[in-house]
Amino acid sequence: MKILLTGGAGFIGSAVVRHIIQETEDSVLNLDKLTYAGNLESLLNVSGSPKYTFEQVDICNRTELDRVFSEYKPDAVMHLAAESHVDRSIDGPAAFVETNIVGTYTLLEAARKYWLGLNKQQKQSFRFHHISTDEVYGDLEGTTDLFTETTSYKPSSPYSASKASSDHLVRAWLRTYGFPTIITNCSNNYGPYHFPEKLIPLVILNALEGKPLPIYGRGDQVRDWLYVEDHARALHKVVTDGIIGETYNIGGHNEKQNIEVVETLCQILNELVPQKFDYKELITFVSDRPGHDVRYAINATKIERELGWTPNETFETGLRKTVEWYLSNSEWCKRVQDGSYQRERLGVE
Repeated sequence: MKILLTGGAGFIGSAVVRHIIQETEDSVLNLDKLTYAGNLESLLNVSGSPKYTFEQVDICNRTELDRVFSEYKPDAVMHLAAESHVDRSIDGPAAFVETNIVGTYTLLEAARKYWLGLNKQQKQSFRFHHISTDEVYGDLEGTTDLFTETTSYKPSSPYSASKASSDHLVRAWLRTYGFPTIITNCSNNYGPYHFPEKLIPLVILNALEGKPLPIYGRGDQVRDWLYVEDHARALHKVVTDGIIGETYNIGGHNEKQNIEVVETLCQILNELVPQKFDYKELITFVSDRPGHDVRYAINATKIERELGWTPNETFETGLRKTVEWYLSNSEWCKRVQDGSYQRERLGVE
């Protein structure tokens, strides 16, 4: 199968590309605009494969999308390209509306035009897999409730609202045009090649430099953590075996408060890179993010039952692998921060 994958130079996208090229017989055409969070260095170990092709394309550029579909004739689309950082969406929501909503619409229309030109057999096998987030569901009110595929949408931030909008577009294109779509909603990802604006890589890099480890509010926000390589396996499973029109929630069964995550990272660093002080001494509580959701948690029963996917990593094993990767790839970390972002806090009004 030839897969057109958008956002393949990003964190999750690059993990999906590496998985497909290294572990499957499928090929990948990677479309990426190469914004600040897109990094082709994350794909160096697969970039020489005859099964891999890269095109620098903005998903809002319909002319380029039409050219790509006509030239490469993919069998499926995996749509991961998105602006994804909540804090950035608070500072500048326009980019999130443009990429996540307008870009998804533009890609849907280009893909639908291409799909309409396929023969009957090709149409039946084609699918458009839209990758989304659990943040579209908003806050979980109880301490034991879980997000399911039928949970109502209540997005809280400009980011989650833009992703919710794109989800609705994808479902509308199925309902109105019969366009073959599938949606997945995932929990918080972590792992190698993560741009250091997110909690785990930010804490690791700040700790190694003896800088404060900022915790929003009291650090009692709960997230379900999913190792990115487990997520990559799940996404390929869905685009290969998922049922058209279905939604699949993907989670790691690892609910942790943010403060727990940071303290665990400190424990691992105390062991692997001991200093004269305890890294926990660097923890600093700062004002909370506006509109910050308190708890997310995914019920991943459906994808486990119907597609046979389960995560390989526990939070403990995945987090240790993540820390070890950052310790072994300091040059990558330096290079991705050579641009405009220097680990400063964003999203403060």
